[in-house]
Amino acid sequence: MISTESVLESGDQPCIRLEPLKSTHLPGKATPTGGSRAVFPGSSSPKVTANGVHDIEDRILRITGYYGYNPGYSSHRREDGSESHAETPGSETSGESRSYHTCTNAALKVLGGLLMVLCVSSSWVGTTQVVKLTFQSFSCPFFISWFSSNWNILFFPIYYSGHVATTREKQTPIQKFRECSKLFGEDGMTLKLFVKRTAPFSILWTLTNYLYLLALKKLTATDVSALYCCHKAFVFLLSWIVLKDRFMGVRIVAAIMAITGIVMMAYADGFHGDSFVGVALAVGSASTSALYKVLFKMFLGSANLGEVAHFLSTMGFFNLIFISCVPLILYFTKVEHWGSLSSLPWGYLCGLAGLWLVFNILVHVGVVLTYPILISIGTLLSVPGNAAVDVLKHEVIFSVVRLAATCIICLGFLLLLLPEEWDSVTLRFLATIADKKSEEHGEELTESSVNTRSRSRANGTVSIPLA
Repeated sequence: MISTESVLESGDQPCIRLEPLKSTHLPGKATPTGGSRAVFPGSSSPKVTANGVHDIEDRILRITGYYGYNPGYSSHRREDGSESHAETPGSETSGESRSYHTCTNAALKVLGGLLMVLCVSSSWVGTTQVVKLTFQSFSCPFFISWFSSNWNILFFPIYYSGHVATTREKQTPIQKFRECSKLFGEDGMTLKLFVKRTAPFSILWTLTNYLYLLALKKLTATDVSALYCCHKAFVFLLSWIVLKDRFMGVRIVAAIMAITGIVMMAYADGFHGDSFVGVALAVGSASTSALYKVLFKMFLGSANLGEVAHFLSTMGFFNLIFISCVPLILYFTKVEHWGSLSSLPWGYLCGLAGLWLVFNILVHVGVVLTYPILISIGTLLSVPGNAAVDVLKHEVIFSVVRLAATCIICLGFLLLLLPEEWDSVTLRFLATIADKKSEEHGEELTESSVNTRSRSRANGTVSIPLA
């Protein structure tokens, strides 16, 4: 104990007196009997007072106010290990289990993302190549685009089936549809909102697909898929202008690289002929796709997966009801003429529509289940995938200018994937590496000095450090 009776009333400075020990056993512990271990006078075993506080070290720690001090938890007791509650086997086990589950979840998410990248890339490559095969026997791009867009109606039924299979909450399809229709407002979806909200997006969706198919009639699948990757740069430019997103110099550089690649692609065969028209159509498809995404973010915000499924199915219904007249007009005007319905290549058409639907499902589901950057990488990997198919199957020979343009566009696409805080993160990473190197260098110097001193002592010499 700290005695307060030793404080003098005179002008002398107050002092603190340490009282002698009155007991040498812990409270609640049995006093050692004759059969216990003997304690010799010269033994250095810790002595404990009646209140469980060690005699010298704990008193000094209490007097000096050592940070984090608890009575009775000095080095003697920590060495014993049986009285410490800071780290128990149970807490260590629970901490290890939590870290194990965290690492497992992160690893599963990464593996799922890599699998999603492969599926996204494969579905987009398959869609593009099936379009090229379909054009060999059926050259009606708007009918193909309209037929494929109708399959978006299946988006919400597929989502509802997955929702029922993965959750315990059981809702009827009508209840879930009404819940997801809040995307259109608190009152749900009305006829006016249906036309007002769905019409512009459905038109942009149809234009994107139609221009993409027209470009595939003029260019190779590799060129069209590379030019379509420019939509990422257009999204950044429109978001910066319309949505007032943060300005980033590296993304401006990426947009310039995308434009450079477009110009080089158009210049590959001269600014004339089918090549130039195909480049213009592919860039138009990328532009309408970027406008669709920016408008979706502006008017509909960050919708969840159920609302997105509801919206895409709604666009499918709008396409079936209101845009069905366009293929009929093109048919009677002989712009897109086909024979009887039995003569249509339904196998190619259904395969193309199914792959397009799978691609859209993977893109929207993958953003929820894994990292969004992996979905973008999957879209980018469709460029080398289409190039491999073009070289191996169609025996396409790419010119140096086209290869350079494709590489520049892909590099710009990768720069657009950098996060907004990439510069500060990079600087912190470099500073951490520099600190680790300096620490390792200091440890090497310490070890070398220790070895030098040990050798000097072995040789009978004494090394005197300089002041």
